[in-house]
Amino acid sequence: MASSEPVVTRTETDSIGSIEIPGDAYYGVHTLRAEQNFPITKRPISVYPDLVRALAMVKQASARANKEIGVLDAEKADLIDAASQRVIDGEFHDQFIVGVIQGGAGTSTNMNANEVITNVALEMAGREKGDYAFLSPIDHTNRSQSTNDVYPTAVKIGLSLNLVSLLDELDLLRTSFLGKANEFHDVLKVGRTQLQDAVPMTLGQEFHGFATTLGEDHSRLTENASLLTEINMGATAIGTGITTHPDYAPTVLKHLREISGLDLSTATDLVEATSDTGAFMSFSSSLKRNAIKLSKICNDLRLLSSGPQAGIGEINLPAMQAGSSIMPGKVNPVIPEAVNQVAFAVAGADVTVTMAVEGGQLQLNAFEPVIAHSIFQSITWMRQAMWTLRVNCVDGITANRERLGAMVGASVGVVTALTPFIGYAASAALAKTALLTNRNVADLVVEAGLMSREEVMKQISPARLSGLETVTAAIPVIAAEDLPQS
Repeated sequence: MASSEPVVTRTETDSIGSIEIPGDAYYGVHTLRAEQNFPITKRPISVYPDLVRALAMVKQASARANKEIGVLDAEKADLIDAASQRVIDGEFHDQFIVGVIQGGAGTSTNMNANEVITNVALEMAGREKGDYAFLSPIDHTNRSQSTNDVYPTAVKIGLSLNLVSLLDELDLLRTSFLGKANEFHDVLKVGRTQLQDAVPMTLGQEFHGFATTLGEDHSRLTENASLLTEINMGATAIGTGITTHPDYAPTVLKHLREISGLDLSTATDLVEATSDTGAFMSFSSSLKRNAIKLSKICNDLRLLSSGPQAGIGEINLPAMQAGSSIMPGKVNPVIPEAVNQVAFAVAGADVTVTMAVEGGQLQLNAFEPVIAHSIFQSITWMRQAMWTLRVNCVDGITANRERLGAMVGASVGVVTALTPFIGYAASAALAKTALLTNRNVADLVVEAGLMSREEVMKQISPARLSGLETVTAAIPVIAAEDLPQS
């Protein structure tokens, strides 16, 4: 049975006309129009809490700057300041309802922040929501600002905040691979190039390589993140600073640095900074690099665990779920597969960012919302993918030591370690014989009288084969007739 209670609303008006706003909503007319105009992704900007927090930081810094330079009275500035802090602390995020994809270069997002913070401030002052004659979203909360400096600044701050947790998870994953490198430090295996048997190495070396490449990605992400610290607050519409006090830009920078804890700086050319989105493209590219390299690692994990009976089967991935609705006992590498798919999505998002950066025209890039959404989504998905890879896969990997040892023993690749002693020609002939007869290379070397059993075993020891112990030797001259025949 439908409720007989009347729906409480309030009327708000903009330049287009009047509209009814839910009475308990902290957002207003501009936000509701945007919510109705952009029902595209069904994902509100609140799915990125760090962006919402960053928007509130910009509003808080602006209120403090406007108060300090005397363009906003203390009572109003303090109310905006306090309301912004509540949003920074995590309140009212459900009121940020505009879609992540929106026209208008982020105006809807900026107005969503202006309206929510204003109505929170009005409530704190004991006034009704929508009492904009006392405190206005545009005249007061947005004072000295434009979407065109607020939005890119908030996106940069939000990404910087969001990146912290990604880097933490990346380092935890790197540490997990290092732990496996130590665990497998003495496990000899056959290395492979172009999917063909190459020379021996240790499983520990392979996992150490995974850890090293993740460490390099950590450095590249950190380097590119530094590009996000240059902001254009004070630029307003196109970079000329129209409507701002001469002291606003340095003053808002000072407060924003204090509030965010970031080493922010004001761009030297605000016109260029307002239209340029190259920093986002560079940062997105570093995310793609990390994603693609992580995907390559996952490819290797799937290959190394393939089979397990009829594949390579060198390592075991944790069994996380049944792999087939028809084949009993089948277990698939679902965790690496999921990470692969995240990497594909991140690569696609980078293409989106690239096209959006290119699509900017004249003094503003209208496509910053899709840039922001693409990068925030990539960070979010990457962080969660790294977590599940670490917790549900890497930490539980085990080595099939017997199988690894058997494959090394049967591999002709070990003959490479003997070339400094018997020469390339003899080694090649021995390798051919071993392949044709399926015999052990070490046995053939001893039978040919080229080296003693003791010396052969010394040179194909795990330390020598994996390069952990180097060898120098003069290559003897062996007559063609003395070479082993296939």
